[in-house]
Amino acid sequence: MKEIAVVTGGAGFIGSHTVDLLIEQGFRVHVVDNLYGGRLQNLSHHHSNPDLVFEEADIRSISPHHPLFKGASYVFHFAGIGDIVPSIEKPSDYMDVNVQGTVKILEAARVAGIKKFVYAASSSCYGLASTPTKEDHPIQPQYPYALSKYQGEQACFHWQQVYKLPVNVIRIFNAYGTRSRTSGAYGAVFGVFLKQKLAGHPFTIVGDGTQKRDFLYVTDVARAFYAAAETPKVGEIYNLGAGSPQSVNKLVELLQGDTVYIPKRPGEPDCTWADISKIQKDLGWSPEITFEEGVQLILDEIEYWQNAPLWTPESIKDATAIWFNNLEQTNHD
Repeated sequence: MKEIAVVTGGAGFIGSHTVDLLIEQGFRVHVVDNLYGGRLQNLSHHHSNPDLVFEEADIRSISPHHPLFKGASYVFHFAGIGDIVPSIEKPSDYMDVNVQGTVKILEAARVAGIKKFVYAASSSCYGLASTPTKEDHPIQPQYPYALSKYQGEQACFHWQQVYKLPVNVIRIFNAYGTRSRTSGAYGAVFGVFLKQKLAGHPFTIVGDGTQKRDFLYVTDVARAFYAAAETPKVGEIYNLGAGSPQSVNKLVELLQGDTVYIPKRPGEPDCTWADISKIQKDLGWSPEITFEEGVQLILDEIEYWQNAPLWTPESIKDATAIWFNNLEQTNHD
């Protein structure tokens, strides 16, 4: 009898790669996803695989006795709203999905008596952090998305404290790779740049491009989540990045194309840099895919972003106007 793992958001970017890894490891995988942005193609290669069970559902609709969770060993919770900019416009949606939705999944996991719940948290909880960033860095969310992901994390640890649900939390820094989001709001740099490259438009570089992000390729992210489930350790927080920040200018150099510069945004760090010594020591995990290798893997599948929205300096300015109005004011108070 195969072990069962539940993956929420399993048709999404990181979730679908985690599904791949779990099936490779011999699991029967139960996926819950609302298919926002038409993501079912991310699981199409498992179309006739009897070890994959899929249900289209909003996590807020999951009951404590939901049958997909019955007999499960692990729950990997990726589902949620992940865009930063719209969280300033629709904060209640973010709190509802990312906090209350997480509570619904925690309850289903608790009733099922699972062995481990692994929560996909966000390094945005640290705000404008000192680098390299350790797990005990002060928490300073700068916008509602960051707050909602951190409160989801707190809910996980509360369920561990009160109900003895075994939980580990991974704070993701900057994941990138194939199958990253192609639809919706202005967001992560890779999706924006890939569509611009396909359309022959210049890359829109925020600020001067010297800002650095701790990019980690998605298959390395999936491996870390699996390690956090398999470990006997419980109640841990792990920062997850490559531990080797790369500049936006370096990314542009690898992608190759013309550039245009747009204003730097308030509330965004100049550098994100995960101190990954804890996850390396505790879980024996280390990144395997170099930045150069990862960018090439994406370029090999660039047609995936053909239908993504094309962002221009003008449309980005419109999309981030509320961001500037709110965060500039906050930073001046």
